[in-house]
Amino acid sequence: MRLTGSALRVTVFVGEADMWHHKPVYTEIVHRARSAGLAGASVFRGIEGFGASSLIHTVRLLSLSEDLPVAIVIVDTEERIRAFLPQLDELVAQGLVILDDCEVIRYTGREREGRRR
Repeated sequence: MRLTGSALRVTVFVGEADMWHHKPVYTEIVHRARSAGLAGASVFRGIEGFGASSLIHTVRLLSLSEDLPVAIVIVDTEERIRAFLPQLDELVAQGLVILDDCEVIRYTGREREGRRR
């Protein structure tokens, strides 16, 4: 897949403990993004944060949290991201979904072992 120029970035903020059918929501989002043929998805675990509930979640020793913030970032063409948004509506019961315009400068992957010359 070739991806350069104008694109759309969707960032989904959920809690690490948020589940979808006994699996973490972030895992389900990544697998659905892959199945949808999107360019890629990455999950980032936060060390501290709060959301709509105003409850602070942190990794600090005295207040260890089992529900740290997680951000899932997906970048692709606007058309493909917008087509994927209904899946996020289904999966994200609590959290935040944002869209940003962005510009892809470089998008390359590793060659697979069997494809090297």
